[in-house]
Amino acid sequence: MRELEIAVEHWPIAGSFTIARGSRTEAVVVVATVREGEHAGWGECVPYKRYGESVDSVVAQLRGLAEAVRDGLMRTDLLRRLTPGAARNALDCALWDLEVHASGRPLHALAGALKPAPMTTAYTLSLGTPESMYEAARRAAERPLLKVKLGGDGDIERLAAVREGAPRARLIVDANEGWRPDNLGANIAACEREKVELIEQPLPAGDDGALARIDTPVAICADESIHDAASLAALPAWYTAVNIKLDKTGGLTDALVLRREAAARGLGIMVGCMVGTSLGMTPALVIAEGADYVDLDGPLLLARDREGGLRYEGSTLIPP
Repeated sequence: MRELEIAVEHWPIAGSFTIARGSRTEAVVVVATVREGEHAGWGECVPYKRYGESVDSVVAQLRGLAEAVRDGLMRTDLLRRLTPGAARNALDCALWDLEVHASGRPLHALAGALKPAPMTTAYTLSLGTPESMYEAARRAAERPLLKVKLGGDGDIERLAAVREGAPRARLIVDANEGWRPDNLGANIAACEREKVELIEQPLPAGDDGALARIDTPVAICADESIHDAASLAALPAWYTAVNIKLDKTGGLTDALVLRREAAARGLGIMVGCMVGTSLGMTPALVIAEGADYVDLDGPLLLARDREGGLRYEGSTLIPP
């Protein structure tokens, strides 16, 4: 018989983490543990207010499936029982992990994916003043790929400050839906000037039609505009890349489908994360292998990670 355990954990962030929607000093994660006999599987998720989630709502969703887990709930059943989101992610990954421990086979083999190799992850610079972002960029200047959080008035100055602080780093930008049609052109021109390679979600999901009038060599990546494999069909044509996050797809099961179908459409692939521990990052390595951009730096942003967590050598993520 399987048993489901649910825990809420608080992990301090190193300093603070600021995006266009606000700032926080800790990552609050929900961990689902599924035990069966001598084996156990773990999965971590980060509830996200932007998608109507809270810690309480995610815990309630998981508790509502405790009996189904005891009765042998499978991952395919879970796709029908929960909508895409954090709760489904935690339980889906816990079920994958349980199978890993019970079978003795690695996750990538169970998923029919390539074995992950060491990969370069982006390192995120929080939204701040141009002066503070210059200093952050200068301290991180030797990292090969920086992800710059933008999303407000003064973004052109912020981006210029980051480029001055890290003149050799590759840059990607995440506006978190914070730009507007009236500043979109100027902000994208600044990205071209500073040799930005990719811009995540510049305009709000569902209110992004102004992107149809933009002609730019910079990749425009959907984040809030794409959640799971089912939402891919409705993705507007102006997006040339997608950011796949397990907390959006509702776990690895759907993420594998989205990764395959997005690549078949010729879209660039970015694999991202919420701010969480190595437990939340590890399953994503299966879809990150061969991706155009990997943004799995959550543990690097924490004051401490789980014991035995992923190993980072600078910005190189070493798979377990």
